[in-house]
Amino acid sequence: MTTQAAALDRGGMDATEVGMGVYNMKLGMWVFLLSEVMFFTSLIGGYIILRGAHPDMFAQPGVVLNVPLTAFNTFLLICSSVTMVLAFAGIERGDQAKLKMWLIATAVIGMAFLGVQVYEYIQLSGHGFVPTVEGYRAEGAPLYGTTFYTMTGFHGFHVLMGVLALWYLVIQAFRGKYTAGSHGAVEITGLYWHFVDLVWIILFTIVYLI
Repeated sequence: MTTQAAALDRGGMDATEVGMGVYNMKLGMWVFLLSEVMFFTSLIGGYIILRGAHPDMFAQPGVVLNVPLTAFNTFLLICSSVTMVLAFAGIERGDQAKLKMWLIATAVIGMAFLGVQVYEYIQLSGHGFVPTVEGYRAEGAPLYGTTFYTMTGFHGFHVLMGVLALWYLVIQAFRGKYTAGSHGAVEITGLYWHFVDLVWIILFTIVYLI
């Protein structure tokens, strides 16, 4: 089977761009993720510059933020990457049961991550760590709260979009839409999910630990 034929066999809409060696959906996801890399690099870079320029406006790690809780949440997200890999491995072998089981596990863990993040936001806002000038009473200055909620909020939005995509995959899986030879949507959603996980590990390291 040629490369193009193999790509086409992943699904009717998975045509291969000549010379690229990947089907269009996957190529599109790589282009999208490249734009996301630039987006999050801008956010994180801006945070690093502001923190370096105004160290008095930022608290030391662990003073305001709940590092153990977020470390647990980070562990959850890493586990979700593992379950996503298991879902993909399952459908590559044509195992529908494992595809459904691990997709559901990934979506549930993603929801758990969001739930812990909402709980963290509630706790932080209760201690005056808010993203606005008015009402800010925590260590540091409002700039700290603004940058924190901007970065983690945008990441949380990406996780939410990933969870919605995962539940869509679950529904399609129960309808028998994916097979060993046609599962491009599972693969590109997995790419997105792994990217979101990687971004969070970087955010956790820079915002919570350094």
